[in-house]
Amino acid sequence: MPLINSLVSWFNTSRMHQIDFLKKHPENVQQETLLKLLSSAVNTEFGKKYDFKSVDSEEQFRERIPMHSYEDIKPYIDRLREGEEDLIWPGEIKWFAKSSGTTSDKSKFIPVSTEALEDCHFRGARDILAIYTNNNPETKIFSGKGLTIGGSHQVNNFNNQSFYGDLSAILLENTPFWVSFIRTPNTKIALLEKWEEKLEKAYEATLYENVTNMAGVPSWNLVFIKYLLEKTGKSNLLEIWPNLELFIHGGISFLPYREQFEKLIPSPSMKYLETYNASEGFFAIQDEPSRDDMLLMLDYGVYYEFIPMESFDEEQPKTISIGQVQTNKNYALVISTNGGLWRYVIGDTVVFTSLYPHKIKVSGRTKHYINAFGEELIVDNAENALKTACRKTCAVISEYSAGPVFMSDTSKGAHEWIIEFEKEPENIEYFATLLDNALKSLNSDYEAKRYKSITLDPPVVHIAKKGLFYQWLKEQGKLGGQNKVPRLANNRQYLDELLEINQKM
Repeated sequence: MPLINSLVSWFNTSRMHQIDFLKKHPENVQQETLLKLLSSAVNTEFGKKYDFKSVDSEEQFRERIPMHSYEDIKPYIDRLREGEEDLIWPGEIKWFAKSSGTTSDKSKFIPVSTEALEDCHFRGARDILAIYTNNNPETKIFSGKGLTIGGSHQVNNFNNQSFYGDLSAILLENTPFWVSFIRTPNTKIALLEKWEEKLEKAYEATLYENVTNMAGVPSWNLVFIKYLLEKTGKSNLLEIWPNLELFIHGGISFLPYREQFEKLIPSPSMKYLETYNASEGFFAIQDEPSRDDMLLMLDYGVYYEFIPMESFDEEQPKTISIGQVQTNKNYALVISTNGGLWRYVIGDTVVFTSLYPHKIKVSGRTKHYINAFGEELIVDNAENALKTACRKTCAVISEYSAGPVFMSDTSKGAHEWIIEFEKEPENIEYFATLLDNALKSLNSDYEAKRYKSITLDPPVVHIAKKGLFYQWLKEQGKLGGQNKVPRLANNRQYLDELLEINQKM
């Protein structure tokens, strides 16, 4: 082990110097990234349309190329799926990540070029190890295997030229052969389409492995951990994998799950590392274990722009660059990538917690919020308020979702929550009051609307029956992978569906 760690450290040294450079010189790194992207795509159909050849500054780039939604680029993607080349990125693109966890039922197919795989997604994975081993030189993760369950959908083909699946499935299909020696279960099991079958096969394949680390979405890893413990009769995961030391997580906030993981993995030396990895690209890594934010990785072939959320709904909102952002402000993320996405509004919002180095927290979605009454409640507010209410009532939450109760002729508005608890509070009314007060302290707009209940009545909180959210995802055909429960919505679609299923259970 000391030899392996020394070799890893030797290989990581130059990369850590590069990461230190991007921390100190973010503007330079991003300017160089943009010019490389433009130069690479200059002879594509898109590059010729907007005359990339003559673009020589960030300002000119913003002025010339409009921002795009998925619907704007879908015609290009449809043609790429049929085998056309050199449209939005040079050469052939044969991989498409089927986006999940969106606010609509319509699937999105995000192009994943060879460069996006190698220079973004896989580079991010390598940097996770570089950063972790740099912070933990005595680590023993290389003495065993990493558990990666993967997406719930196998890779499927549109035709003979192109293929689609969950991002995790595409990454598993394209990883070098030698990775199979350090991960479990095998690719065949990890890519099984039926979640229940995957649980059983993964259980059989991993039970007697020396698992030292895990990676994936917290909710689905938790489902597998509980399945494993139930089948074995063990009380915690260390009784099965005593050398487990690291969980690399992403996709959703870890706040509602941390207490459950700490209970199921009762070790003070267990470490958790957050990443921000989406179908569109790998964006950020938690580089300091003592902080709960992530370093924005600026040299992965992704050029970033940011829309202040107060101007997001304007007809033509202005963007700013990495050198213009401020801390503690909510920004919508706009990206241009080595996968051929140009000024693409990804739908995520971030808050900068630090500048030089530029560190972020994912604060929510541009569409995952409640603003039915001008309260502008975002997911970050909800997560922290629930954390406070849980701490004061000793409750533990598994899943939750919330939406508005619209005003009527005879009633005021409100927020309605449905929460599935791992451990219920003794008094749900008290829990609701704590939640309400915490939201007031976190969000001044919410506080103003709740003042003397002039606009908003107190929140309505329902206790969900065990397994409700699992059943909802199952009925949606979204078990496993990166599929997520919609936390907040500005309409009642999800909430009404959940309440109806809950009533029937």
